Amino acid sequence: MAQADHLPIFKACYDLCLHLEQVVERFSRSHRFGLGSEIRASARRALGLVVRANSREDKVPLLLELREEIESLKVQLRLCHDVKAFASFRSFEHAVTQAVEIAKQNEGWLKSQGHGRNRQGMPQELPAPSEPRSRGPSPA
Repeated sequence: MAQADHLPIFKACYDLCLHLEQVVERFSRSHRFGLGSEIRASARRALGLVVRANSREDKVPLLLELREEIESLKVQLRLCHDVKAFASFRSFEHAVTQAVEIAKQNEGWLKSQGHGRNRQGMPQELPAPSEPRSRGPSPA
């Protein structure tokens, strides 16, 4: 199995996991065991996907799964913020910033694997336009 701990995306995921473990301890009891458990588990799944992707020849399926996991985590973090589970805005801001950074790194990794997309969500390479078909003789 390939070592993943040298990768910047691994370090970012690991740091996010550590941060969320510490932050969720300060959630109220009503949020700690529901939303808190979900965001901690989601961050750990993301970390596991990074490790697994690094050791695979075909990384794209796992990186696409990582993309979905990070997007889900960002929504869960926002929900935690909206229900005032975070003790401070700074804790929320740090978690979201880390999640966004992981998402950016993941997109770069996907792009390096030949599977990128631009900001509008379209594939990087568009097919060449086809020749227009003639509708009979052209007026001269």
